[in-house]
Amino acid sequence: MEREIYDEDHEAFRDVVKEFLKRYATNDKREQWDRDGEIDRETMLAAGEAGIIGLSVPEEFGGAGMLQDYRFRSIVLEETIQSGNGSLAGAFGIQDDLAVPYLVHMGTPEQKQKWLPRMATGEILGALAMTEPGAGSDLRGIKTTAKKVDGGYIVNGAKTFISSGKTADVVVTFVKTGEGNRPDAFSLVLIEDGMEGFEHGKKLNKVGFHGWDTAELSFTDVFVPDENLIGGAEGKGFIQLMMNLPLERLSIGVAAAAAGEAAFKWTLDYTLSRDAFGQPVADFQNTRFSLADMATTVDVMWTYVDRAMMLYKDRKLSAEEAAKVKFWATEREWELLDLGVQLHGGYGYMLEYPIARAWTDARVHRIYGGTNEIMRDIVSRQLVGRK
Repeated sequence: MEREIYDEDHEAFRDVVKEFLKRYATNDKREQWDRDGEIDRETMLAAGEAGIIGLSVPEEFGGAGMLQDYRFRSIVLEETIQSGNGSLAGAFGIQDDLAVPYLVHMGTPEQKQKWLPRMATGEILGALAMTEPGAGSDLRGIKTTAKKVDGGYIVNGAKTFISSGKTADVVVTFVKTGEGNRPDAFSLVLIEDGMEGFEHGKKLNKVGFHGWDTAELSFTDVFVPDENLIGGAEGKGFIQLMMNLPLERLSIGVAAAAAGEAAFKWTLDYTLSRDAFGQPVADFQNTRFSLADMATTVDVMWTYVDRAMMLYKDRKLSAEEAAKVKFWATEREWELLDLGVQLHGGYGYMLEYPIARAWTDARVHRIYGGTNEIMRDIVSRQLVGRK
């Protein structure tokens, strides 16, 4: 089914993304990223030069000014994931969908001027630090504190499972600045690489996304100046997180749909070329029926996700609708990838095949950005009138 949300400008940009991936995301590069456990800085700088990242940065700060129109960023995710480079897609997403938006939406003029131009070029990479060893979905349970002192804050605590945490130059960090767990007890601060007492911990050995770093972070009496308090207002952190979560969940839904479509295409190609019992695997009725199911699911996924993208463009994507997109799309993604692995047979379990890498990458989609159980709770609370 043809998608109707893209025009000539989008398709011209798609060609730019494809050319970038052809040049910078070769198999040799991907294998190097997997060995290193991170995307090299040269690739991110090249992405900035090509306009592959920086899409959500306003034009006056050197970006494309496409924060609200997600279609261009969707193309980046679609093409990067479908080229078999899920880790690179993840690194792109962290920059444009998690780190940059907090500065664009909530940063002071000074913060925007200081950080956004170099984030648009890839010179500065960002990350978002919320999760802690003892606090995941329940963010009000965090223990990292920021105590007010003359000229700034003293931050102590630890974060874990931080995507791009090892390579980030600046980390948007969720901290506790007040007593209790009321929304106004929390703030967001920018913690910079090189600040005394801030350490990037070890890279975590993940099931998937082997080429994209995930790390622990620790803060020991880190002095963070007042000018690094996002928005310049204490006690706004919880609200700021809630404002950006629909975008984060939309981006996960887009990535899920892209991976689901890739699973279908890889599986179709494989079953057409692979023979068993004297005929292509695609000629068996079970395979044909499975392929029909996959193709239909992909069409429905994109119809739903595309609608969500347009709602976001018009500033109408609610937290509940974003939660629906996130949990539904990632559940379908997992079904498609799992079926694709099955139809590949033993080769589907080999990491040299993109279906296997995408399968391991996809498992976390139902966990991060808020577990799918939490997403269902958000939706159900609206349905029954609970806050």
